Amino acid sequence: MAPRCWRWWDWSAWPRIQPLSASNFTSFCQHFSTQKNPQICVVGSGPAGFYTAQHLLKHAQAHVDIYEKQLVPFGLVRFGVAPDHPEVKNVINTFTQTARSDRCAFWGNVAVGRDVTVPELQGAYHAVVLSYGAEDHQTLEIPGEELPGVFSARAFVGWYNGLPENQELVPDLSCNTAVILGQGNVALDVARILLTPPEHLEDLLLCKTDITEAALGVLRQSQVKTVWIVGRRGPLQVAFTIKELREMIQLPGTRPILDSADFLGLQDRIKEVPRPRKRLMELLLQTATEKPGPGAAHQAMATRTWGLRFFRSPQQVLPSPDGRRAAGVRLAVTRLEGVGEAAQAVPTGDVEDLPCGLVLSSVGYKSRPVDPSVPFDFKRGVIPNIEGRVVDVPGLYCSGWVKRGPTGVINTTMTDSFLTSQMLLQDLKAGLLPSGPRPGFAAIQALLSSRGVRPVSFSDWEKLDAEEVSRGQGAGKPREKLVDPQEMLRLLGH
Repeated sequence: MAPRCWRWWDWSAWPRIQPLSASNFTSFCQHFSTQKNPQICVVGSGPAGFYTAQHLLKHAQAHVDIYEKQLVPFGLVRFGVAPDHPEVKNVINTFTQTARSDRCAFWGNVAVGRDVTVPELQGAYHAVVLSYGAEDHQTLEIPGEELPGVFSARAFVGWYNGLPENQELVPDLSCNTAVILGQGNVALDVARILLTPPEHLEDLLLCKTDITEAALGVLRQSQVKTVWIVGRRGPLQVAFTIKELREMIQLPGTRPILDSADFLGLQDRIKEVPRPRKRLMELLLQTATEKPGPGAAHQAMATRTWGLRFFRSPQQVLPSPDGRRAAGVRLAVTRLEGVGEAAQAVPTGDVEDLPCGLVLSSVGYKSRPVDPSVPFDFKRGVIPNIEGRVVDVPGLYCSGWVKRGPTGVINTTMTDSFLTSQMLLQDLKAGLLPSGPRPGFAAIQALLSSRGVRPVSFSDWEKLDAEEVSRGQGAGKPREKLVDPQEMLRLLGH
């Protein structure tokens, strides 16, 4: 598969797929209209897509088709969850049960907006749900961001998790210091992967997780010894959770560097905050201020360090003397105006330079528009909707990050997706969706075939899954991910 370099937001740059006219497509769909049960289409096979399908199948005698642009299912569960968090990926077992339902079908290798349009899907189904997530990252918008040695955390995670589009990343880890801009869970995941000592990579990563062999080889040779995790605001506003923080604190062979001055007065301010946030702050405070104890000698021998730098906002990525790569980050010192979560970081006028050889931007994911026919809020990075109903487009819905923005965990997405499904079922019951039979996949399959697109089924995925597991067994891993789409298609005989 050739890299997709066209610009999603510039409709004039989209490949021409020769959509049928409205009248021709209506006749085309009528030719295939033999399905009596409601035909529902879900775009995206990550948690939002599968949870939406699961709820629809449970509460209605509907048929659900799930379309996915990758050849393989499960979205960020496969490509975004940290490889040393295999327990989080257990949700794949539930999604597999959903996909195996005789009223559900998975169709990979179909890019909605490129291979088939949303209006064409609407013509073939009673309802369409857009659940395709946030497949882009927020840019820093600072000078030097384009320098070699600067990556988005999203791309870095995709690289070590086997996302095909990120396999050419090959980051240079020959430097001593890395800087991660952002203080969320993804930032801590990346820091943990970077700092896991080589002797633990084999035990922790090789035997228990599905990190790719190529990424493992690069990490084995890493010279990164220090990671700074930088945030614009203070400890009370960090976005990571206590689980990820505890894992960093307990990471073998490392020690944390926290400035106790950043935590002055925090003990009094956390008395009224919700319990989860309070527990997180107490652990941060304890780590920053604890006196040397039994573990002090062990930490003193640590060869790797990580630190949280608060009240710092990136202003520029500094180039090396020859201008060929990143050599540091210029940070504006900030102070807070306001209190709690609403506090805003404002520059004090002071700046400081932080030398490093690797810069990872982890300031958030963002969604892209999928089709020119679908309204899109570029400022918020979401599809405008009311409880999952796309504004001014009857029969079109959305769930997950493209609905609410890239926030929350898998359980948050589950609740969100169930709500969208409930709204769709309410509309179906109230007679607000098209009546009469709709052809569903039969019509779309004919369109795709005419355009030279061959979808990948869930049974196809299970063949690829078996191949990955077989390859992993030889190395003592749960699987060795296939990362080359062309190889996947060859294995399937396509």
